[in-house]
Amino acid sequence: MKYRKTVLFFIVVFLSLLFLFPPLFAQEKEIRIGVLYPLSGAAATIGRDLQRAAELTAEIINNKTPGVDIPMAQWGGIPNLGGAKIKLIFADHRGEPDRGADLAKRLILDDKVVGLMGAYHSSVTKTVSAVAERHGIPMINDSSTSPELTKRGLKWFWRTTPHDDIFNKDLFELLKGLTEGKVKGVKAFPKDQLKNVAYACENTEWGSSVAKSIEGFAKEYGFNITKRILYNANSPDLTSEAKALVSVKPDVMLFASYLSDSLLMIRTLKGMKASTNFFWGQDAGFEMADFVKTLGTDTNGVLTRTVFIAKIAKVKKVAGQVNALYKKKYGDDLTGATARSVVGVQTWAYVLNKAGSTDPKAIQKACNEINIPANDLVMPWAGVKFDATGQNILGRGLIGQYQKTKEGMIDLEIIYPFELATANMIYPFPGWK
Repeated sequence: MKYRKTVLFFIVVFLSLLFLFPPLFAQEKEIRIGVLYPLSGAAATIGRDLQRAAELTAEIINNKTPGVDIPMAQWGGIPNLGGAKIKLIFADHRGEPDRGADLAKRLILDDKVVGLMGAYHSSVTKTVSAVAERHGIPMINDSSTSPELTKRGLKWFWRTTPHDDIFNKDLFELLKGLTEGKVKGVKAFPKDQLKNVAYACENTEWGSSVAKSIEGFAKEYGFNITKRILYNANSPDLTSEAKALVSVKPDVMLFASYLSDSLLMIRTLKGMKASTNFFWGQDAGFEMADFVKTLGTDTNGVLTRTVFIAKIAKVKKVAGQVNALYKKKYGDDLTGATARSVVGVQTWAYVLNKAGSTDPKAIQKACNEINIPANDLVMPWAGVKFDATGQNILGRGLIGQYQKTKEGMIDLEIIYPFELATANMIYPFPGWK
């Protein structure tokens, strides 16, 4: 009896202390999310940048951040999960689909993540999302743009970024707009100045899907494809491909290349003194900070599709606020790729808060119902809302052009959509001296 009274006494004391001083006994809960990026190999530079943007966003969510005018910056954790902090577990897939799949299994089974994010390369996202589907684990894709990814009938996959069909439609709307006098600073001119199109795309899941999309829109908008090139990604030499492009004297040159290929292609074309009226890159290598750092004024007049340009801050305050934090910490502006990483982590935070749970079914339901308003995003989008395929239907693309300033620097100006243009377009493409 005496023993029971002693045990009861200590239980009462313990419960009383727990009630009076809960922080002494409660450990702060972490929500683990697996993030797969190429942190080594040919795409290590962009992988590093994506990781930085993701980490910065998690910091904004986990710690109340003054000077950022969106709700998540005032949360200090996930409100509906008791202030739990987001913990990002990074894994390096090196751009290898099979490795990505293996890492996804490890993150799910060993690291016990509640969900996945990534994986930049569409080919890797394809295998990682298949693993997530088999295990019933949610995956939010922030940066892969192959249209096929949301055409597979998956129930555990959602993509925040627009895909290449959307971006390529923007491209052909810009080409059409040039002939109609809609482009800032450019008078309308006959379509035959832009009629003949040549493209060179790397041949993985992403580049191949870009090529297929370009073919479809060229036919729809009445343009002629005069040269079609699919080359091996990370090629050590692109001389034959560049010669093939130059030989047909195209009015329009289009590319889908990661960083090393985009640098090599431009250097090779410059050496051949290639000329064209319109030079456009499909995001990826063409919009990375190292693209301009490496090529300098040789980028003058080059167009790139993207989803974020720092000058969007002129019309969207929060874009400037988050970009300023990123630039202060890392020295570069956000790009379309890194800004998509911001939105990916943000979407995870909003979904978790809506779910109020880390149960996969609750997260799945929240993803299917989420509607993040435009004012909460750094992007110039109408928001984040997924359709039945898992595709965000409120995203949009931008087309920017690198332009040399009076001081000899390079700025990325918004050219499309026409109503957001921040500068006159340089047309025709000036080429290289």
